[in-house]
Amino acid sequence: MSSISKANDNNGDQKRQQQQPQQLVCVTGAGGFIGSWVVRELLLRGYRVRATVRDPADRKNAHLLALEGADERLSLRRADVLDFDGLLAVFAGCHGVFHVACPLSNRDPELMAVAVEGTRNVMKAAADMGVRRVVFTSSYGAVHMNPNRSPDAVLDETCWSDPEFCRQKDMYCYAKTMAEMAATEEAAKRGLELAVVVPSMTMGPMLQRALNLSSTHVANYLTGAKKSYPNAVAAYVDVRDVARAHALVYERHDARGRYLCIGAVLHRAQLLQMLMDLFPQYTIAAKCDDKGKPMVKPYEFSNQRLKDLGLEFTPLRKSLYDAVTCMQRNGHLPVVLP
Repeated sequence: MSSISKANDNNGDQKRQQQQPQQLVCVTGAGGFIGSWVVRELLLRGYRVRATVRDPADRKNAHLLALEGADERLSLRRADVLDFDGLLAVFAGCHGVFHVACPLSNRDPELMAVAVEGTRNVMKAAADMGVRRVVFTSSYGAVHMNPNRSPDAVLDETCWSDPEFCRQKDMYCYAKTMAEMAATEEAAKRGLELAVVVPSMTMGPMLQRALNLSSTHVANYLTGAKKSYPNAVAAYVDVRDVARAHALVYERHDARGRYLCIGAVLHRAQLLQMLMDLFPQYTIAAKCDDKGKPMVKPYEFSNQRLKDLGLEFTPLRKSLYDAVTCMQRNGHLPVVLP
């Protein structure tokens, strides 16, 4: 395990290779799991960052203020994506906008409004304030949710989820699909340069103190809270790779359209076996819901567009190891000796 804990990030510290003039950029939803890492990556690359959060005075945003470069180049601003005038104010003077903010729960009553109308507001306000370039954080829920897609087809940027199927099965995937469509439509209307990062289930260490959904997903198996797992496959990516992807598509001014951000596709049983190999001191007693049935096979995917920009994807073993040790340090998981 020591070799994993000490491994260098695949991409090194790109800040030293790609320092930018001190451009001012805005990141919406900056306090969340992905948003925090995007802010960190931009600060490391030399940007001035205006980070929008619900309450700049809330102590839960302390992790942002502790980032390297934050004391000189980070400001926290209150913003609500449903408040158009407020967005105009926070985008004033910005060269670019990274729109990360979106509710993550199907049960959030504001999910559709924030995802779709909020995205339209962001795009319109950015255009009104003279912002040239927007990076939008989509979700692979806007890509793979299509019952008519052949299991032998390679998942890539041309694939779209079926909106009606999503609406019936998963409102979050529906919201992200419609939000990405709205972003694309508004960018075309207003002449904005739009690049879309499409991450899958995002793993890795947290900068914020509160557990995020993907960390909870892992922790529940290690604590025994989840007693079974589905006969299903899922796509995974490291949160640090997602942050780098945002920076890469922003800095490449010819980058347009979608960039699929997936590092690996595994059956849930394979994911749990990886966890057991890494952390044998925990007892994972989950059983497959479809015991006796053939295992669903992982599908093929392409992340070549991001590789062509220079992104090297972090092995999932490292993502899981770093995620679990981070949760241990923060008191979200008991430290069990081997």
